[in-house]
Amino acid sequence: MALKPTIYKLNIALSDLNRNHYDAFSLTIALHPSENLERMMARIIAYCLNVQVNYEAQLQFTKGLSVVEEPDIWIKTLDDQLKMWIDMGEPSPERIKKSSRLAPEVLVYSFNSKSDTWWEQTKGKVSAFKNVKYFQFDWNQTQQLASLARRNMDWSVSISDDTVYISDETEACEMVVKTLS
Repeated sequence: MALKPTIYKLNIALSDLNRNHYDAFSLTIALHPSENLERMMARIIAYCLNVQVNYEAQLQFTKGLSVVEEPDIWIKTLDDQLKMWIDMGEPSPERIKKSSRLAPEVLVYSFNSKSDTWWEQTKGKVSAFKNVKYFQFDWNQTQQLASLARRNMDWSVSISDDTVYISDETEACEMVVKTLS
């Protein structure tokens, strides 16, 4: 019998100082049985970084690990055209090439402990894809963020320059978003 995902519910009060965007929204997140908390929490931060005034209704978590052909997050237009593809982790150059053909804008958020090695081995192979941007979350900060995981969460998220500040009722942490290219 297949393992079922664990469901997390999250209320977020977002203050994006970079774009003067302030919002409050609720998310329901499924933690895939093969996914760790760090990856799930990194997905949430990537979501917060990409909530945009005009795209809110279309920014969606996909089936992610359950459907290999989909990214972790995407933005689709009302007529179902793919506008943005967001991948988490360290995708292969072949996957990056495919996503760069499918979407006009592709974002990759790397967060693992071996992220630096992946980037050094991959950057030369993917430099030709001009519509792809690469970012990195610090692994230790990602682990600290994972310690905030609860089945029901209420967060305050503030984005300023390259830093995301996250706090709940009792704890706080920050994530620096490093631009790789």
